[in-house]
Amino acid sequence: MAKTPDMTAMFKDVMGSFPVDTGAMEDAFKTTATLNEKLSGVALNAVEKSTEISNKWTKETVAKLTEMSKAKSDPADYAKAMTDFASASAESAAEHMAAFAEIAKKVQMDTVELMMAAGKDMQQDATAAVKKATDDVQAAAKKATAK
Repeated sequence: MAKTPDMTAMFKDVMGSFPVDTGAMEDAFKTTATLNEKLSGVALNAVEKSTEISNKWTKETVAKLTEMSKAKSDPADYAKAMTDFASASAESAAEHMAAFAEIAKKVQMDTVELMMAAGKDMQQDATAAVKKATDDVQAAAKKATAK
């Protein structure tokens, strides 16, 4: 009677002939984790600066509203106070929106810089991993043909 070949042993031998380098995966994980940390830092820094601008803008607006809401002796003074408030608010809005735009510009520049650096690092890691895998496969093929 014919004996059935042990497929498990055969697959173990085949898979053992092609070693897997987990170091490349670990390096990729570390690179990704470092990139995420840096990107988070950029985002959190932008949030902090945006909050400071919003807080300053709110305080300035409240101070202007306080001045505008004071009782006036002449009815024309109310119109002047309203006009002054509107003018100051428009000027303040332009100033603060420009500050927000500067934050956005810096976030964009920092992000592009980080992504380009990460792309370069990942390309180098991938090149090294492919070279090592090629060398390992060639060594395994030589070893298999030598048997």
